[in-house]
Amino acid sequence: MPLKYALVHEWLTPKATGGSELVVREILNHIDADLYALIDFESSQKESYLYKRQIGTTFLQKLPLARNGVQKYLPLLPLAIEQLDLREYDIILSSSHAVAKGVITTPDQLHICYCHSPMRYAWDLTFDYLKASRLGYGIAGWLTRYILHSLRQWDVLTANRVDHFIANSKYTASRIWRCYRREATVIYPPVDIEHFPFSTEKEDFYLIVSRLVSYKKVSLIVRAFNELKKELVIIGTGNEMQKIKKLAKPNIKILGWQPDDVVKKYMASAKGFVYAACEDFGIAPVEAQACGTPVIAYGAGGALETVLDIRSSGHKGTGILFKEQTTAALIEAVEAFEAYQGKFDPESARENAVQFSSQAFAQRYFEFIDTCNQNRSSQKGKILKNILRNIE
Repeated sequence: MPLKYALVHEWLTPKATGGSELVVREILNHIDADLYALIDFESSQKESYLYKRQIGTTFLQKLPLARNGVQKYLPLLPLAIEQLDLREYDIILSSSHAVAKGVITTPDQLHICYCHSPMRYAWDLTFDYLKASRLGYGIAGWLTRYILHSLRQWDVLTANRVDHFIANSKYTASRIWRCYRREATVIYPPVDIEHFPFSTEKEDFYLIVSRLVSYKKVSLIVRAFNELKKELVIIGTGNEMQKIKKLAKPNIKILGWQPDDVVKKYMASAKGFVYAACEDFGIAPVEAQACGTPVIAYGAGGALETVLDIRSSGHKGTGILFKEQTTAALIEAVEAFEAYQGKFDPESARENAVQFSSQAFAQRYFEFIDTCNQNRSSQKGKILKNILRNIE
């Protein structure tokens, strides 16, 4: 009989369209898996690839305001994910950046977790979360700290429910080890390289495509370009929109949300793509390189694995990396970028991006699942033989 697969993701909403959702989509392109999530408001969208798909959800689906994000019900997320009954499946695939890996499985099931990140607000971003939240102060602050403490304990405990971890970068693999003391195999997430137009013709402007939230450090980029007086185009929206509009000088154009065709046009024609966040992987710099556009990026996290600094990589270089998230460091990086202008080869950028293609992901991911399943079957066979030998 064919194996039965379940794929578990955190949440499925029109507002959640990041790298983790691209992984879910790519997995479903190749495997017939039943899909589960804490909430689902995506399958009701006619334009969605999940339209009319049957998706298993939790009690959070019926709670008020869940459509706008279940993060507001943070203390309930562990309880909710543990209510999913997946006993009928042979293999559990989780796509996790919060609680999806915490599903309850049986000893006969194989659980493989593609980890986009250990729960950031419980680990790396705890103090940023507390500082930015109204719940970070006073009595509410102490309660929030206790909830986050409990989440960390649950998060470590449920790492033991996973048979094999996959990390989306070496950086994430190191964080998985630090948080869970578990080894992880690195398989880079899929980037739809073929849908980004390659161009050797560049115009005289720099580009940001990003959610406008604090950890993306877009305001830092704006301050640097205010001083540089170079043209910068910003595409994206978020809760820092008004702050960034107030900061920006006339050389900076803020376009807000734009459809995919507009984003791709700007990516293909920009002289450079600017990225100041520390991400676990970071898909946007790879998409820019797929267009033949070099990248100026903060040299930490996934960017160290996706952007090749021309100062150390020579003709294969695809950008410039800067070492500190400061205005001065970024200004210095832009000036270095300008000095190397004309030496960046668009073909090299495209070639570098191809290693992160959807095809490369699918091949590595499903080969890994197959290997894990074969090893599991072999191990079960050896255990059975030992039992029979002892009986004899």
